[in-house]
Amino acid sequence: MTLQQLEYVLALDKTRHFVRAAELCGVTQPTLSAMVQKLEDELACKIFDRSSHPIVPTPAGEKIIKNAITVLYNVNQLRESVSDIKESVSGELHIAMIPTVAPYLLPRFIETFHIDFPEVTLRVTEMHTETVISKLQAAEIDMAILATPLNVDNILEVPLYYEKFAAYVSPSEPLWEQTEILSNDLPSDRLWVLAEGHCLRNQVFNFCESKSHAATYEAGSIDTLVKIVDVNGGHTIIPELHIDLLSDVQKKNLRAIVMPEATREIALIFREDYVREGLINAVADAVKKIIPHHMLDTRLKKFAIKL
Repeated sequence: MTLQQLEYVLALDKTRHFVRAAELCGVTQPTLSAMVQKLEDELACKIFDRSSHPIVPTPAGEKIIKNAITVLYNVNQLRESVSDIKESVSGELHIAMIPTVAPYLLPRFIETFHIDFPEVTLRVTEMHTETVISKLQAAEIDMAILATPLNVDNILEVPLYYEKFAAYVSPSEPLWEQTEILSNDLPSDRLWVLAEGHCLRNQVFNFCESKSHAATYEAGSIDTLVKIVDVNGGHTIIPELHIDLLSDVQKKNLRAIVMPEATREIALIFREDYVREGLINAVADAVKKIIPHHMLDTRLKKFAIKL
């Protein structure tokens, strides 16, 4: 069994086609086919059902593919740890961000990262928290930026910054007359929230008063929630970094949430066996250049991240 054979198997799983898999790997189709067949013979197990069109993994093959992903991930970790020893920040980085963080962080993050670390091939994907955890555990991504704590085994969390929430209230609502709103007094009726799958939705319900949510409404983005309130009334909850995107007129509809303040922790997460300390700090350094200083985690302001 060789690493090259495992790479061929993953390419075949990705394309479900021998010719396209061979093109992806830069070899001829007979070479790839022979190497996959040789691995199947060695394992005495069929990895792919060739009678299906397109080809599909067998049940046993699905387990082999999952293990191959982990093996190749760990091999890359070993190779990349040598780069860190040489103080080189290069290679590939696949990072995920949740949808309620990406709009504020991602545009400048890409720009800053490319300027400071031009030798890193950066891939950024927007995905929900549950998907992030699944892909991180399967070694399909390197790290992610999302709301924590998660308290998931084998995943480390490094806080990056803390973001307050504010209420965005329509002038047609009695709530608009208040200069600030107590967390426990924030009604859940006439409340517009994000749809299922957004962690921010759960955070909002955690500090809203406890009652039936039958009268709540759902949307797909913070910007949509604000527009819905502008047209239909009611109120919503927005993160601090969204405030700069509001017009001067819209900012008059903001109300502070107090006693206690509503805040979320945004952290960088990665597998506990991740070894590329240089890349972790590269991401953290990029974030420190983007996020306002007062929001940054106190430790992040002073210290580098050590594994």
